Amino acid sequence: MTATGCYFAPCPRGLEETLAVELSRLGATRVAAVLGGVGFGGDLAVGYRANLESRVASRILLSLGEARYANEQDIYAFVKAIDWPAMFTVERTLRVDVSAIRSPLRSLEFATLRVKDAICDRFREKQGVRPSVDTVSPDVRVQLFLTANAMTVYLDLSGDPLFKRGWREEAGEAPLRENLAAGMVALSGWQPGTAFLDPMCGSGTIAIEAAQMTLGIAPGLGRSFGFERLRGFDAGLWKLLRDAAGERIERGRRQVAVFGSDREAGSVVAARANAARAGVDRAVQFEVVDVRRREAPAAAGILVSNPPYGVRLESRESLELFYPQLGSALKASFAGWTAYLISPEMKLPGQLGLKASKRTVLFNGAIECRLFEFRMVAGAHR
Repeated sequence: MTATGCYFAPCPRGLEETLAVELSRLGATRVAAVLGGVGFGGDLAVGYRANLESRVASRILLSLGEARYANEQDIYAFVKAIDWPAMFTVERTLRVDVSAIRSPLRSLEFATLRVKDAICDRFREKQGVRPSVDTVSPDVRVQLFLTANAMTVYLDLSGDPLFKRGWREEAGEAPLRENLAAGMVALSGWQPGTAFLDPMCGSGTIAIEAAQMTLGIAPGLGRSFGFERLRGFDAGLWKLLRDAAGERIERGRRQVAVFGSDREAGSVVAARANAARAGVDRAVQFEVVDVRRREAPAAAGILVSNPPYGVRLESRESLELFYPQLGSALKASFAGWTAYLISPEMKLPGQLGLKASKRTVLFNGAIECRLFEFRMVAGAHR
């Protein structure tokens, strides 16, 4: 790995500007948000720190170069010219992924095969042996991104996606990815010390992300990364960054300001177990209570949640009854609060009987959603 480089950090769509601000705070330069992610520059420490500290990025990719192409042979030649043996040993297993926007190639699977061939042929010519392919749990991941006539080759520094923090073993039926949850918290404008509540918490993802922010826990402290398996890995620098992140953790017991609740006792048990693994069980309080009977834990605060939505007829019928009751509960119990609810239901405000003061487009995986903002004041809000 080079001392300085050009990086790209993909993220959930809708969080590009949030991620750009975060990366700038982490020391990145030439920060540029584009659809689906953020390009940035920086030295090795910035690349390591982005993996360790970013709450919003999905991965951190190091650009190895870009060029024009017309066909698969152009891709093969360009990839083969890269000095792969200088980046990882032949004993490391390999995975290649190809993504494209408006590429003229007929088969991305064939393009993927040509990239694998190019890397393996480079090893075979230089060392007489080739690395093995492992599509499930590889040591090294390479990504090729194609547009209509340009290609960029990336070395994945993250390994497993960054939303895999290492603490979530218990998940509900429709869990949010951790980086989307963190992005929602960031978009709410919440700051540690202010009361925070997820009253439909499921396995606790949103509240746990807020609690980790409260304690200053870097999201990557509990896991390993792909760059640790590359040549040129600077173990001394990595230890310094991890030690510095560990020293920032708030060790003292403080008054709990992060709360989560759910009507399902099993979900609350799972949330508490996840919080313990995440190191935040002293900073978040979970309890079993239906949101329709939930009292606000403070006079004012921020509420962020992922309310249920149905795809089956019986679920949709029950939700038609639930949403007005939810709206009534928010009006009755949360005056002085600002609520943020993510949903693919574009008519959610009308179903709740509330007026949204803001709508932010977010994607939960491939599902287009809105993060609705509701400023709760005394009165009907109709």
